Amino acid sequence: MQLKGIITAMVTPFDENQNINQAAAQKLINKLISKGIDGIFILGTNGEFHVLNDDEKIDFTEMVVKAVNKRVPVYVGTGGNSTKHVIELSKRMEKVGADALSIITPFLVPIKQNELVEHYKCIAAKVNRPIVLYNIPKNTGINIAPESVRELARIENIVGIKDSSGDISNIEAYINVSKGEDFSVLSGSDSLILKALQIGAVGAIAATSNLLTDIDVAIYRNFIKGDLVQAQKNQDEIEKLRTVLKLGTIPSVIKRAVTLSGINVGSARSPVSAVNAKIDEKIQETLTYYNLH
Repeated sequence: MQLKGIITAMVTPFDENQNINQAAAQKLINKLISKGIDGIFILGTNGEFHVLNDDEKIDFTEMVVKAVNKRVPVYVGTGGNSTKHVIELSKRMEKVGADALSIITPFLVPIKQNELVEHYKCIAAKVNRPIVLYNIPKNTGINIAPESVRELARIENIVGIKDSSGDISNIEAYINVSKGEDFSVLSGSDSLILKALQIGAVGAIAATSNLLTDIDVAIYRNFIKGDLVQAQKNQDEIEKLRTVLKLGTIPSVIKRAVTLSGINVGSARSPVSAVNAKIDEKIQETLTYYNLH
């Protein structure tokens, strides 16, 4: 499986009772694929993995895999704090058809780099699907050191990393230490998609592509074509949405925006609250700006 392009960090649709809304998920999946995304990434930060139980995750993944029907790869988040639990959940995801596993670093307790490397090595030894490391230090309190990536990139089924540090030098360090290995670097920071591509990243796992699918896909496609001027324009275009996303707790704003644009994905699960009227007005203005009403 080749990692490349724009992979949507898909939101998890909920109904009015905060249960997973499969019909809305299928609509969103079909819209994303029709607009040319290169993969579906579920159960990440914007997918609210941290407030879903294992059975919900399995049922949702099984539904997504069936809905995607091999049109694009399905990347599934199986990370957690316990190595044993991550292995168990990852094995269950393999059985329901996940194409690749995304494994966030443990969080809450700031483990040392040697412990982190051992964590990933143990998981890789027990699962068969490709593994994409997930680095988001502002949320987890742990940054995967470049030297750790150098060591992990040598493991056959650890095939890449999603870096959401927001630091282009961190992305560049990962690219440099993994040269010569069958290992790819993806930007997890939507503001850095083009910069990351220019220094050797293969694509991005982008939450903004839930809504601005055409624009995010155009960044990548124009870069591949060599039209850097248009790619930069596309990159600049997503900034208005990114500014509005900061007004609420993840993923309340992106979910509200997707709902108002035509697919009702519900609110974020408690304790994250629905956006207030003032933020709602800003979202409406943003949708008008992008002609998404």
